Amino acid sequence: METVTDPAMPSRRRVLTAAGGVLAGAAALAQAVPAHAAASQDADVIVIGHGLAGLVATAELADKGRKVLLLDQEPETNLGGQAFWSFGGLFLVDSAEQRLMGIKDSRELAWQDWQGAAGFDRDVADPRGQDHWAYKWAEAYVDFAAGEKRSWLHQQGVRWFPIVGWAERGGGLADGHGNSVPRFHVTWGTGPAVVEPFEKRVRAAAARGLVSFRFRHRADELVRTAGAVTGVRGAVLEPSNAPRGTRSSRTVVGDFELRAPVVIVTSGGIGANHDLVRQNWPARLGAPPKNMISGVPEHVDGRMLAITERAGGRIVNPDRMWHYTEGLQNYAPIWAKHGIRILPGPSSLWLDATGRRFSAPDLPGYDTLSTLKAITGTGYDYSWFVTTQKILAKEFALSGSEQNPDLTNKDIPLTLSRLWQTPEPIERFKRNGADFVVSSSLPALVAGMNRLTGEELIDLADLRRQIDARDREIDNPYTKDAQVMGIRNALAYPGDFLSRTATAHKIMDPAAGPLVAVRLNILTRKTLGGLQTDLSGRVLDADGAPVPGLYAAGEVAGFGGGGVHGYRSLEGTFLGGCLFSGRQAGRAAAAATAT
Repeated sequence: METVTDPAMPSRRRVLTAAGGVLAGAAALAQAVPAHAAASQDADVIVIGHGLAGLVATAELADKGRKVLLLDQEPETNLGGQAFWSFGGLFLVDSAEQRLMGIKDSRELAWQDWQGAAGFDRDVADPRGQDHWAYKWAEAYVDFAAGEKRSWLHQQGVRWFPIVGWAERGGGLADGHGNSVPRFHVTWGTGPAVVEPFEKRVRAAAARGLVSFRFRHRADELVRTAGAVTGVRGAVLEPSNAPRGTRSSRTVVGDFELRAPVVIVTSGGIGANHDLVRQNWPARLGAPPKNMISGVPEHVDGRMLAITERAGGRIVNPDRMWHYTEGLQNYAPIWAKHGIRILPGPSSLWLDATGRRFSAPDLPGYDTLSTLKAITGTGYDYSWFVTTQKILAKEFALSGSEQNPDLTNKDIPLTLSRLWQTPEPIERFKRNGADFVVSSSLPALVAGMNRLTGEELIDLADLRRQIDARDREIDNPYTKDAQVMGIRNALAYPGDFLSRTATAHKIMDPAAGPLVAVRLNILTRKTLGGLQTDLSGRVLDADGAPVPGLYAAGEVAGFGGGGVHGYRSLEGTFLGGCLFSGRQAGRAAAAATAT
């Protein structure tokens, strides 16, 4: 791994972050904007993809007076893309909210955690290495998260729930994977509130004549002239009033070609394209699951990756991806194979499909990819939580803005009611979801689990033995059981004690019942690799040189550099990656198109 020894480096990184890539973009003016393109252009910049990264880039461009065409194959109802559906979690370092909760965080601790999680190991020191720019983006992003990220968003009206969540608690060592401290800041208003300030800025720019929307415009080819990207060709799809997230028509009613000296690709990842997910699935995570559910709408299809590669862009780290292990089949789906993730607290007993308990670090909320590998290694594509109503009521949260009406609608009384009652969305899943078994006795629970899967895989006597062994560890305030130690550690953090961790109790305690078993499905979500970009968002070719006129941001660029997360995410970094990479690309492209 590359080691930074120059004492001046941190200040230069912070300058770069604060400037948002403007200096880098200006220095690359001659390469980024071919002189022959100016005479016939339809705009200064074309942005492909109207999700969060595309909105941020467009807003930054319009602020500098650039004329932007914002294209997307989906109708206007989907403006904001996947971010609208998100829980709104953001990774912040040494924030006011952390300090309020008594958390001592720092840039140095966050960078230690990021490196331990990312595990950058692909030629970091080689400018043409897959991890070279990913590493540099990671440094810049941690600086951003520890620096102006919060104030920049706060100035635009974004606010956060005061209790900071503790996601991805890690694999057990200080310098390994995981967050040493809670850093998951839930936006007050969830995903829609993250999208809102940028949508407002873009719509205001449209009213000033600086932004023109091109909904239902599907990009099929990037136009190249003398080696530079100078526009986009594609199909005009028939008008659609499809509600947000639902399938829209692919009927073609025309074609288009638009010209601009700069094109920014912000089209997202491959999460809904299960064929591409399986094609890129790494052997290190076992065999690809035969059955998966989708955490993103169907239009998240990964088309622009191959299209941009054909225009000269380089795709790196395609085998790095982020899929959740705690997926529920949505009883009221919006898109095909619609899944919802449980964001678990630390107390549920996690079993494989045959009823064997997972060991550390494969515990609820600790190490997503390690647990994914453990599940695929069983030969089955699902696992189980066995838990109690007391744990479910306190520790289960559901991903998605639509599953959190209290936070999304900024309803303070309803949000506070989480302290004393189970949120109604969770109770609805318990009543209506296909993956829940509820019983007052363990024999009936086991019978229900086996009936649900159609296989007699769970043995009552063996499950009782494992539960009894775990429950004996509750009798003392100290234990050798790693999960019980983790529960007590969580209860030492005020945020978990107040809202996310049930008091330590025995699974078989009748007062904590009824018993609940939840079948957990593999839920596809994020692409961690993608188009390789430098720190100004310019897409690089196979030789490491910028493709003139071509930029990328968001998930399609691995959230920056072709893989800013490395192998693993610390969570709260996907929305943040869209924000940061969209800002970098927008500011650099604005500098590159200055006259």
